[in-house]
Amino acid sequence: MMNELLLVRAEWDRDVCVWVATSDDVPGLATEAETLEELCSKLERMIPELLNANSVPISGGVPFELLARRFSTVCPEPVS
Repeated sequence: MMNELLLVRAEWDRDVCVWVATSDDVPGLATEAETLEELCSKLERMIPELLNANSVPISGGVPFELLARRFSTVCPEPVS
């Protein structure tokens, strides 16, 4: 039965301005959303569906951890 913590990674795709989530622990998981809140909501629906579709037995809740990474570059303002 599935009761181990699943790891889901989310990275910001600045070209299309969405968070992209994937996981080695959830076969077939690949989704995107404009905000992390929207992404979490999608994951709460998709993870159990994908586990069922892959014949992974689940009982009760399925814990998952979402690790988000976003890289940015900032430029200091010129000093006068």
